[in-house]
Amino acid sequence: MAVLAHPDDESLGFGGVLARYADEGVETSLVTATRGQSGRFRGHARNTPEHPGEDALAAIREAELRAAARALGISDLSILDYRDQFLDQANVRDAIRQIAFHIRRVRPHVMLTFAPDGSYGHPDHIAISQFALSAVVAAADAAFDAGVRETHAVSKLYYMAWPSSTWAAYQEAFRKLVSTVDGVERQATPWPDWALTTVIDTRRWWPTTVWKAVSCHESQVTAYAKLKDVSEASHEALWGWQSFYRALSLVNGGRERETDLFAGLRD
Repeated sequence: MAVLAHPDDESLGFGGVLARYADEGVETSLVTATRGQSGRFRGHARNTPEHPGEDALAAIREAELRAAARALGISDLSILDYRDQFLDQANVRDAIRQIAFHIRRVRPHVMLTFAPDGSYGHPDHIAISQFALSAVVAAADAAFDAGVRETHAVSKLYYMAWPSSTWAAYQEAFRKLVSTVDGVERQATPWPDWALTTVIDTRRWWPTTVWKAVSCHESQVTAYAKLKDVSEASHEALWGWQSFYRALSLVNGGRERETDLFAGLRD
């Protein structure tokens, strides 16, 4: 189960592993917190004549998300309907309860989400990281009311952890990826290679399945079109290998780098 903030997070950030494991017969699920209604539309900002408005964009991006999920082989998709760009202002207990509900309903062995820094300081990414971690704890707690009585303990929780090679590939297309919050510019900080606990080979899936999923998000085409022009090496850095930090595991540990999200579960 991936627990993410926006439509397109699943494709751009996690598409390789979602496609690989779905193709290998693993049941994959996605919880997306918002419909991305505060974003641009084909490069046009809100409150411009070319922008369809938040309600219309929400419907467009939901349809795009569902198409991308089908392309990636995701078998279960849930949308929480929080407002894009305001996820950090959501009622905390309500958000945790909703995610815990889906954890108990779906009963995933492995969960994926953003790291605590939100990759580049995006408040929505930071919020969903905190909510997801808290929901893992809540879902296993019999005293927590999540709408599903039977508790569930997630065996492993991973944070997306991009090394410098991946960020360099993004910067080749977008230059510097930043988020300005309260007047302060937050910039992406790569994870050091030694800190990566898990690196998954997704080269078989990135040229076709993942790019097909990315292309489903047509309303964001102006931004994504730049990715078509990056070098072959950068494309592989973005989607040929996907790296993670194992934040929680009930089944394994140690310094040995994993090549499988289910390491310790398949033994």
